[in-house]
Amino acid sequence: EVQVVESGGGSVQTGGSLTLSCVASGYTDSHCVGWFRQAPGKEREGVAATEAKSEGSGRTYYADSVKGRFAISVDNAKNTVYLQMNSLKPVDTAMYYCAAERTYCGHWSLRDYEYTYWGQGTQVTVSS
Repeated sequence: EVQVVESGGGSVQTGGSLTLSCVASGYTDSHCVGWFRQAPGKEREGVAATEAKSEGSGRTYYADSVKGRFAISVDNAKNTVYLQMNSLKPVDTAMYYCAAERTYCGHWSLRDYEYTYWGQGTQVTVSS
């Protein structure tokens, strides 16, 4: 059974940093892991995605709004995908979700409806 669990949310001031962790267990082969966020009153949006347990290129995908500030990385030994968030802004305030899908990442990787397995979310709040 696949399980996805996020952690690492919290409250920071503008310009601060946070690192979110996503443990996706139950996989033995390559899968795509994506980070998404949803602010109150807004639709869920894709933030970043990468491949885990992959012998491929380790491609990463980012939303334009976070390029240069966020970085996604993988530790396959720990079944963990990290989202390092730097230079945080109040607009980054949202519930952040991790999702996983049993396939290679691709151009679809920031579309939430493409993912089957989801975590419960972790709150990130950025104050001005």
